[in-house]
Amino acid sequence: MSVLTLVRHGQASFFADDYDKLSPLGEQQARLVGEYWARQRLPVDEVYMGPRARQRRSAELAGHAYREAGLTWPEPVPLDDLDEYDLAGLSKSLAPAFAKQNPEFASLGATFMQSTVEVERLRSFQRMFAMLLGHWQGLAHDVEGFESWPAFRERVQRVIRRVQERQGRGRRVLMFTSGGFISGAAQWALGISDKTVLEMNWRIRNSSFTEFVFTGDRFTLDNFNSLPHIHDQKLWTYR
Repeated sequence: MSVLTLVRHGQASFFADDYDKLSPLGEQQARLVGEYWARQRLPVDEVYMGPRARQRRSAELAGHAYREAGLTWPEPVPLDDLDEYDLAGLSKSLAPAFAKQNPEFASLGATFMQSTVEVERLRSFQRMFAMLLGHWQGLAHDVEGFESWPAFRERVQRVIRRVQERQGRGRRVLMFTSGGFISGAAQWALGISDKTVLEMNWRIRNSSFTEFVFTGDRFTLDNFNSLPHIHDQKLWTYR
């Protein structure tokens, strides 16, 4: 069987003007990915990366570290379908309308905007964002301005089918993506509920590995959210 490894990007610049940029720690995490695979001398057959800067930069740094060991790293293939949820669309199109109809969500948004302490901002953002995604999943119809939950699920499954349909046995395929896509792939493999897939998403660590074994008609979760390349838990992050 072949192996598909989904790698979450390194830590991004949360609450910065440009979130879609690896933090210094995020860059370190990405380099450690490549160094680990180089030490293991794992052959890599295919590398794909999502369209976001944090995803592309993670693939770049991991590949550079891998090549420094004298090993061959395939040229990464950009793949738009590896993108995260449509965060911009949800924030601009769905959140304002949801705030008007749900006082609790509106209150959470106000609390987030007024928070000045980082811990408080993170806590209020998490509660607000989790509530927004739950609302998004439950929409009974498509809404113009953002990708629907069924469309997102179909996108994840489309990537998986693409990998399965390629010829060759015993392939090792790497994909640099984000937590939403990774939890969506796990849902496809395990058949878990929409609510559970969101809860799983919150626990996915930066630069972690989630691995599946697959054939043309089989797709099985083999390893979830592991960090064999980072032993120091002080370097573990979730944003």
